[in-house]
Amino acid sequence: MATNVTADSLLDRVKKLAPIIREHAAEAEEQRRLSRPVVDAMHQAGLYSMAHPKAFGGLEVDPLTMFRVVEEVARYDSAAGWNLQLAVAASCFLAWLPDEGAAEIMHSPPQTIFAGSFTPGRQATPVDGGYRLRGQWPFVSGGHDGHWFVFLPQIMDGDQPRLNDQGSPVQCYMFLPADKATILDTWHTLGMRGTGSDDVVVSDLFIPERHTALLAPLEKPGTAYQGPLYRLTIWVPIALLAPPALGLAHAAIDDLIALARTKTPSYTGSSLGQRQVVQRQVAEAEATLGAGRAYLYTTFQENWDAAVQGAELTLDRKLKMQLATTHAIVCAAKAVELVHAAAGTSSIRNEYQFQKYFRDVHTITQHAFASASRYESVGALMLGAESDWGFFAF
Repeated sequence: MATNVTADSLLDRVKKLAPIIREHAAEAEEQRRLSRPVVDAMHQAGLYSMAHPKAFGGLEVDPLTMFRVVEEVARYDSAAGWNLQLAVAASCFLAWLPDEGAAEIMHSPPQTIFAGSFTPGRQATPVDGGYRLRGQWPFVSGGHDGHWFVFLPQIMDGDQPRLNDQGSPVQCYMFLPADKATILDTWHTLGMRGTGSDDVVVSDLFIPERHTALLAPLEKPGTAYQGPLYRLTIWVPIALLAPPALGLAHAAIDDLIALARTKTPSYTGSSLGQRQVVQRQVAEAEATLGAGRAYLYTTFQENWDAAVQGAELTLDRKLKMQLATTHAIVCAAKAVELVHAAAGTSSIRNEYQFQKYFRDVHTITQHAFASASRYESVGALMLGAESDWGFFAF
């Protein structure tokens, strides 16, 4: 697959996939997992390889291209956009691995699809040549379609977790073939039902050391991971949580505009679009969404430019990337709330998508890495207090 793609060429691929994604969106919602034709179509279009290094035949595109592609996919189906971003994000963590391990994983099969979960508390025990891994991980979005999983267990010394110099448990990225784990039917949720984010169980599986790496600042990325994308470490994977929310909010506004042309609310003599309250709500939704999107894209353009120049990844830059991610999702949720209010009783009927947009965006707001609680994590450091969010170290 050619690696000299542009954002526009990838977006053209997405637009060609739109009929397939839309056709299977209801099926994904009902089956509680992404439909196989959608996975296959995105795979054939190369979308899953956006973060794969060019050295391994990947696209290795810049973060803003990733955002635009995921956002566009999510306009057609939020579940497809979510699973795509998760797979792209998980691929970035191979940068921590030894060269041998990364090459082994990336070539089995080519254009590998990843899934994973960083829920803490699971355990790995050191043994000769690697670790024995066991535990049950929730929220493994796209696990039914992944070739490899990445988890972040804590390392055990006997029956106690190993601690670092700061007294915190030592954690380690671990990659394992998806067929060595068991998927449980646990994804019964308010929203984002089509993502298939079921629990995954691993029972005393040997993980060779070359498929692992300590959770630590990325000081020496692998040979294939020397580009500026990987110098942004965990912050592109975290930021990818926002574009699905932006995409579905855009779709909600589009649907409201279409509804407003035809619906006349009960007990009124004017169409929905002629009501001043609805005019204000749709305009406010558009402005709110645009503001959150602009902050995300501007922040990451600045950080991408800095990474290209080889600038140090400072704490201030990390704080801004976290803020931009969280704020984009908060703005998307507010925009959907405005749409939901403006649509009236159409927003509660299953034959319309408004209720799904509302459920889905509020499910996304609960993700730990991008929830509104991260405002507090950033604000504490801004005010000279200690933050509860340890990932600023990375």
